[in-house]
Amino acid sequence: MKLKLIREHGTKDYTHGKLYIEDIYFCDTIEDQERDVKIKSQTAIPCGTYKLIINMSTRFKKLMPLLLNVPNFSGVRIHSGNTKEDTEGCVLVGKKLKDGFIGSSRVTFKELMSRLQGVKDITIEII
Repeated sequence: MKLKLIREHGTKDYTHGKLYIEDIYFCDTIEDQERDVKIKSQTAIPCGTYKLIINMSTRFKKLMPLLLNVPNFSGVRIHSGNTKEDTEGCVLVGKKLKDGFIGSSRVTFKELMSRLQGVKDITIEII
């Protein structure tokens, strides 16, 4: 399965994007700001293609998507949340995007997990 995250709008504080599953729009995203240099808990992950697995998060205590081999990052996940304060470099999913806020995040995350459950080969391209 191929996911694609297209970043559309960035400010000094956050980055908005759209997530596609097999080239079909699925939801909106919010991340930290894109920067040339990695700053812990303040930087979006670099553009590129990453293998994605579903495994148990020790922090969140549930199964979640994990991006593998992200340069200068570890533990990058896709999860629910509403603003950049809810992420430390991870991708937040939801709908009803507006000026640094994303709504319906838990429902959207649950739907994403139901689509990814049981899929063996998943990649995400971030553009």
